[in-house]
Amino acid sequence: MEQVKEKSKQKPEAKKPDEVVISIKGLKKSFGKKHVLNNINLELKRGENLVILGRSGTGKSVTIQCIVGMLKPDEGSVKVFGEEVADMTDKELKELRVKIGFLFQSGALYDSMTVRENLEFPLTRILKLTDQADIDKRVETALESVGLLESIDKLPSDLSGGMRKRAGLARTIVVNPEIILYDEPTTGLDPITSREISELILSIQKQNKTSSIIITHDMQCARITSDRMMIMDEGEYIAEGTFDNLHKSKDKIVELFFNDIL
Repeated sequence: MEQVKEKSKQKPEAKKPDEVVISIKGLKKSFGKKHVLNNINLELKRGENLVILGRSGTGKSVTIQCIVGMLKPDEGSVKVFGEEVADMTDKELKELRVKIGFLFQSGALYDSMTVRENLEFPLTRILKLTDQADIDKRVETALESVGLLESIDKLPSDLSGGMRKRAGLARTIVVNPEIILYDEPTTGLDPITSREISELILSIQKQNKTSSIIITHDMQCARITSDRMMIMDEGEYIAEGTFDNLHKSKDKIVELFFNDIL
């Protein structure tokens, strides 16, 4: 895999650049005769936004499903906070998932619940909070951070696509996860709304000091949010580096990939 090096973007807060929160080594995953992941190696450092870029169907989402234990690898190691995910009990997996926020493509809001109730759900069911004043404060703070406080009592059906993405993001951060996994966060959005969501992801990284993996094929999202990028093609990472240096790369495969998407 081509390595492209550049000084990391300056961040407003100090972080521990050598602290690895997710480590993947030799990961392989197949479905029947279809080999989706072929010997994947990846590290996510604390406080970092890592973008995994690739076309649809190249195995990007399968990677993060292995991280949260939704899928088990055929071969290889997936460690989160130093612990092997495949060896975890159901109880340990539940505890791990409290620390990991997962933003689905659709936002995955409950249609029958208001925005407020959607955010209260993980607080009462996952964190087991009972103090209504504390719950209200957390919900309002999360919605305010994504610019959606005025829609707190609306149903998802009353929201635009961009607003539903914001509501889904608010529900993800309301439990204060240490890691956030974004699965195609700008899919289906117009360019202006896509940029707003991308900038919001960057803002949340700075404010909440989260470590994030962002799965996308949206070059604008990748440019805005990434500290580092890995390009996936046919189940393998073919290049790694910053957006600017990968864009300038003379590697023929990387050039073709960028030219095809841009």
